[in-house]
Amino acid sequence: MSQLAVDRLIELLDLEAIEVNIFRGLSPDEDRQRVFGGQVAGQALVAAARTVEPDRGVHSLHAYFLRPGDPSVPILYEVDRIRDGRSFTTRRVVAIQHGRAIFNLAASFQLHEDGLEHQLPMADVMFDGRPPPAPESLPDWQTRMAPWKDRIGDWYDRPRPIDHRSCDYEPLDRREKLPPHQRTWLRANGVLPDDPVLHACVLTYASDMTLLDTSILPHGLGTMEEGLMMASLDHAMWFHRPFRADEWLLYVQDTPSASGGRGIARGLIYTSDGRLAVSVVQEGLIRILS
Repeated sequence: MSQLAVDRLIELLDLEAIEVNIFRGLSPDEDRQRVFGGQVAGQALVAAARTVEPDRGVHSLHAYFLRPGDPSVPILYEVDRIRDGRSFTTRRVVAIQHGRAIFNLAASFQLHEDGLEHQLPMADVMFDGRPPPAPESLPDWQTRMAPWKDRIGDWYDRPRPIDHRSCDYEPLDRREKLPPHQRTWLRANGVLPDDPVLHACVLTYASDMTLLDTSILPHGLGTMEEGLMMASLDHAMWFHRPFRADEWLLYVQDTPSASGGRGIARGLIYTSDGRLAVSVVQEGLIRILS
């Protein structure tokens, strides 16, 4: 495990409070053209949570990616305290760079209560009818990406805060059309503090890593395809049951549709013992540039 990378992720999510309801977040020192979407979503959720009573856990978020983020300058997060109810708390967060909104998040927090219980069993979403391979039996990211090391460049050797292991397909060089679904094991690549909100923020960060890639599986495209442009447009999550983001979680993903230059993908995130922890839906821009 790479505890140093996880500690850096925790620092990345530890926003600076610069005024009431205003926070500042930084980006890692990486050679990217735009800020990673999961980073903005995770930081925005942190900003919202900093204004909520600690006895209320996040139960849902809905976000829109409005403009590409500039990784060379800080991001300001402005929180609007929409409502503080007896059971639910609602927050709106706008991320701002260069005087313009780049991201908008609505998040809802709930005081714990008991109620009806059911879930779609993990066995019902196993696409081949069999359980996925154990995560420890699968190669890690650097091992899987070794054939493309030269194309990936310096980013290949960077410590990675999220360990995700593909059960089904490799995302880079594809030529055959594949079924519209994939499964990935993921976890923080080290130990996290016990704060449940931090675990939700880390999983929000990680949930953006592979989901939209599912939308290009049926088209025989790889994520490094020449002329392929992909970007998140919106992202929604519902948190159902407790989990730890530093323990293995199974991310079951599918794509029901692609049209109009967009693809939509859905994900169910299960704990290793089969409890449905989180549901995710994302739509993204997918363009083939000539």
